[in-house]
Amino acid sequence: MNAKVIGIFLLLVVLCLFLAFNTDGAFLKGNNIENLIRRTSMYGILGIGVAFVIITSGIDLSIGSIVCLSGCLLAIFLRVDYEPLVGHEIVQVKAAAKQILLAPNVDAFEPGDTIRYYGGRRARTAVVTIDSVKQTTVQMGTAERPIERDVTQLTVSDPLSRNDTDGNVALMYPISSSEQANSAESPQITISGTHALAARDRVMLVSGSQLKELQIIAAKVDGASTTLTLNNPTGDLDDSWMVIPLERRQRCSIPVAVSLVVGTAAFLGLLHGVLITRLRLPPFIVTLCGLLVYRSLSRWMVNDKTMGFGTEFSESLSLLGSGKIQVWQSADGADSFGIPYPFFVFLITAIVAAIFLNKTIWGRYTLALGRNEDAARYSGIDTGKITVISYVICAVLAGIGGMLFALDSNSVMPSTFGNVFELYAIAAAVLGGCSLRGGEGGILGVVIGTALMQTLYNLIVLMRISDTLELAVIGTVILVGVVADEVVRRVVAKRRAADQAKRQMAAAA
Repeated sequence: MNAKVIGIFLLLVVLCLFLAFNTDGAFLKGNNIENLIRRTSMYGILGIGVAFVIITSGIDLSIGSIVCLSGCLLAIFLRVDYEPLVGHEIVQVKAAAKQILLAPNVDAFEPGDTIRYYGGRRARTAVVTIDSVKQTTVQMGTAERPIERDVTQLTVSDPLSRNDTDGNVALMYPISSSEQANSAESPQITISGTHALAARDRVMLVSGSQLKELQIIAAKVDGASTTLTLNNPTGDLDDSWMVIPLERRQRCSIPVAVSLVVGTAAFLGLLHGVLITRLRLPPFIVTLCGLLVYRSLSRWMVNDKTMGFGTEFSESLSLLGSGKIQVWQSADGADSFGIPYPFFVFLITAIVAAIFLNKTIWGRYTLALGRNEDAARYSGIDTGKITVISYVICAVLAGIGGMLFALDSNSVMPSTFGNVFELYAIAAAVLGGCSLRGGEGGILGVVIGTALMQTLYNLIVLMRISDTLELAVIGTVILVGVVADEVVRRVVAKRRAADQAKRQMAAAA
């Protein structure tokens, strides 16, 4: 541990003592310490990533946008839809003829079935009974360019409100019996037919314009009927209520989704590295363009809407961002402390990064590249490969951090998610001893620098300082870090010059 890191650590200790004695015990509350550890862990992962780039004398301004892109991609890949177990898109609605046309050879519907039409552009949602089903050919298109098309024609009991070419129909089932919840059991309903439903699927209860959507806890097929155990009471159900079983459909499994996000981040880091090493573009320009492009791409992919996970992964993946190992809780439950799961991700990342940087040949090459790129190249080091590896590491850790932030907040607003996170990361790395000139830095310093940054943020909150000064604090920290680095460099240079002069004088004597 060098003198600069020791100084930053002592500053962190002093700041913690100041907060402990000047916040009426708020700083030392278990919930606050837990939140501080969580924030330090997630921002620390970003700081470790950018440290590799800074050590090579580069910079990465795209971290915040990669965080945003990763969060959006994770939400997209893990999107869960609940689709009717028996449902189809329509081809056309002919309101006056009381007909709904589907794709050809649909055999899921029979006369007497009750269906729900929904999702149309012009025609209103309606519940109707099928009078007849037949396979036929109809003429579509325009009078000038008629088109013959094979369809499944449903003739229904009541006309829909308007003609339409959009929408869906879903088969509805009557409720044979229902049992309301009591203190010991969950509510149950029994519907006709055998249905391949399972826990986490849902049912939609429909009566006219009234809708209730409930989650299935358990499903059991008994003869020609299916009994469903639900998570919440159904309320009073008369004979007008019917059921649409909804099947849970998740776009990607969790391992596939996480792998795709990490792979995308790695590709972006590779792209940065190639542009910088092959085309000799300045890192500032390359990553600044990345900042703009990835943010805009994120907003475009989700139509600038907030994405979220709801409660779909509250007992699995979401715990990685928001969960904790409970250590202590007060008797009244008002305060508690636990070790957040992101801390373990951060700890593993820090250990692996420290070993890579200090104990492997690649780490020594990284430091040598930052000190003097030409000297490193002349000594046989593949400086291009080292630079690319550094940017890939930075982007991958930004992607991992982005997923953790998204899981912690349980939502991603692409216009603001990850904003200025690159400044937090750079400030933590610089404060922790990474020189912006390159060639200097260590993982322990970045960890301490991140903790100091988040403690400063905690000070702003606990001392009720305006949060509009948050960026001023970050800017001041970066400036102080750069000034301190320059002062230390000059002092060291003077000492070396003085020592060299003394040796020359001694040799001359």
